[in-house]
Amino acid sequence: MARVVVTGGAGYIGSHAVRALADAGHAVSVVDDLSAGHAQAVPAGVALTRAAIHDVDTVRRVLVDHRADAVMHFAAWLAVGESVEKPLEYYQNNVVGTLALLAAMRDARVPRLVFSSTCAVYGEPSAVPILETEEKRPINAYGQTKLTVEQTLPHLERAHGIRWMALRYFNAAGAHPDGSIGEDHAPELHVIPLAIRAAQGGTPLRVFGQDYPTPDGTCLRDYIHVCDLAEAHLRALAALERGQPSGAYNIGTGSPNSVREVIDTVSRVLGRPVAWTPAPRRPGDPAALYASSDRARRELGWEPRYSDLEQIVRHAWQWHSGHPRGYEG
Repeated sequence: MARVVVTGGAGYIGSHAVRALADAGHAVSVVDDLSAGHAQAVPAGVALTRAAIHDVDTVRRVLVDHRADAVMHFAAWLAVGESVEKPLEYYQNNVVGTLALLAAMRDARVPRLVFSSTCAVYGEPSAVPILETEEKRPINAYGQTKLTVEQTLPHLERAHGIRWMALRYFNAAGAHPDGSIGEDHAPELHVIPLAIRAAQGGTPLRVFGQDYPTPDGTCLRDYIHVCDLAEAHLRALAALERGQPSGAYNIGTGSPNSVREVIDTVSRVLGRPVAWTPAPRRPGDPAALYASSDRARRELGWEPRYSDLEQIVRHAWQWHSGHPRGYEG
């Protein structure tokens, strides 16, 4: 059993990781400022400290009090378009905040870190599926902030012995199969919940770009179930515990779907059309992003369980239909 502090553990992906850790018998404590997360997403019995990761003293105290031997770090801003408009804010939150967390880990002598990274570190890949050896050329501030942290971690390991795994994952989607936790962002930016809202009579989904060099002209993305992401974090933690070297891993299905395919799948699952309108391409959006996760399968023993897009959409719809006002109702 590990004693794990999860930053951003009240957020979408973080809360699913907290649930997976608790279900596996690990001792879990959450640090989240609740600027984007929801206290209701944290399981009963798991301590939640409301604090920003920039608050070194508070984070250090949580680490010491919990006797943590590992941190899972999810606390970050993640909107690609916003990062293009507000790069300074993204560096302040994602880089400076992570450096504060790492300082707290150093002071509290916490030796292991599982870091939530992103496929955005690759930018426009030269080939797909993307391998971990692909050149890193971020085309937006979000991807660059995550790469900056990745490049910092080996120095921390040499100086302070903090061993790490960075998981570069693709488009998180879906919800817990039991419908208890799911995706609730304000504003919502992800295509599946936006398509669900559009099918329910809400604002039509905006499809950014219809002239990409893809089969139907819309972006191709690798939609990975949030519970599979959570399981990857547990596998990375176990690998660190057994002494496996630090490293970065792609986490995705390797089977991309276009935005139009998402629209068609949501329409089929809900039994109603998804209203959508065309919109120009967004700055910083590559045409195709999907993973080769062979290394994670081979070295971490990870395998996605929910790789079918329809199953992902069904789990998302179960959450949204049971929580029409998100965690508030």
